Amino acid sequence: LKVRSESFFFRCLVSALEITSSPTAPLEKASGQSVKLDCQFSLTSSDTGPLDIEWSLLASDNQINDQVVILYSGDRVYEDYYEPMKGRVHFNTPDPKSGDASINLTGLKSTDTGTYQCKVKKAPGIASKKMQLIVMVRPSKPKCTTEGTLEEGKDIVMRCSTTEGTKPMQYKWEKTSDSKLLPSSSVMDPVAGTINVKNVSTSASGSYRCVASNRVGSEECVLYLHVTPPHNTGGILAGSIIAVLLILLLLAIILYCFFRARKNKKYEKEICNEIKEDVPPPKSRVSSARSFSQMGSQRSSVGSMSPSNLHDYTLKSQYSMKSQYDKIPSTEEYDRPPSQVPLPPPTAARMAGPNLTRMGAIPVMTPAQNRDGSIV
Repeated sequence: LKVRSESFFFRCLVSALEITSSPTAPLEKASGQSVKLDCQFSLTSSDTGPLDIEWSLLASDNQINDQVVILYSGDRVYEDYYEPMKGRVHFNTPDPKSGDASINLTGLKSTDTGTYQCKVKKAPGIASKKMQLIVMVRPSKPKCTTEGTLEEGKDIVMRCSTTEGTKPMQYKWEKTSDSKLLPSSSVMDPVAGTINVKNVSTSASGSYRCVASNRVGSEECVLYLHVTPPHNTGGILAGSIIAVLLILLLLAIILYCFFRARKNKKYEKEICNEIKEDVPPPKSRVSSARSFSQMGSQRSSVGSMSPSNLHDYTLKSQYSMKSQYDKIPSTEEYDRPPSQVPLPPPTAARMAGPNLTRMGAIPVMTPAQNRDGSIV
């Protein structure tokens, strides 16, 4: 009898409070969206206790306690249990006693991802339901770039990448111009978002579009590819060599001019610092006066001579003048009185003495001159 009564009691508990919502697959939502976590229940006449409804976020680690999100107890709603969801979680109906314990989450964030449990208690009945929520982030606008030299015959890589987005992420490239076909030598990686093009040709030029997508959204970017013909490397190399040679030549000219100007400046400085010897001025006027006085005395003596003695006098005069001319006067001779200074030989008498004598001319002595034209 005791065994029968216990089995009847357990059958009553089973047929009491029950969650009527069907099991659901994991819910996938995008960040910023809203979601409804469904939890419908039914009561029987045997459930006579107070109604308690508790929603909690189960911890992924057994060492951490579950976090209560929202609570209904004693005909009162408590919504501010979990600070990160404050103001974003509400019961679906104002009166959950009607059998609807569902809640709504708004403004979803990636941190809202987890397993949620709905527990309904009305003594002696207890029922619960678990469901998984995955909050995914939409891909941010991708950035399309190229790597490598956009020159015919080279290898390039077209890359598409996003900074935000929940994985798994898929990338798809397509050409939107000309034949709308990707280059024949291209290899696309839909996970990494790259296209490797070997030995690219000019026909690969055009516009391309990359679409980054996951299960909650997609974004795209556009890339324009312009492949140029190969450059004339020989001409560039020759031009570079010529430019270097011209620069070296210009530097050599500048250095040559600099050292030459420096040498000339040094030479002028040495000339300016050279000490010259002082030369005493010639006493030409005194000597000239003495010569003229001697010439006058000799002229008077010659005029008193007879023609017979003129020839002998001329020869003697030439001989004496020649000897005196050949003798270079010293500084002491210049300082002697006029009577002691020897008379220099006249140039005209020395050159044409015999001829003048034959013609019956009277020899006249011409005063000698120094280098600067002064009479000595």
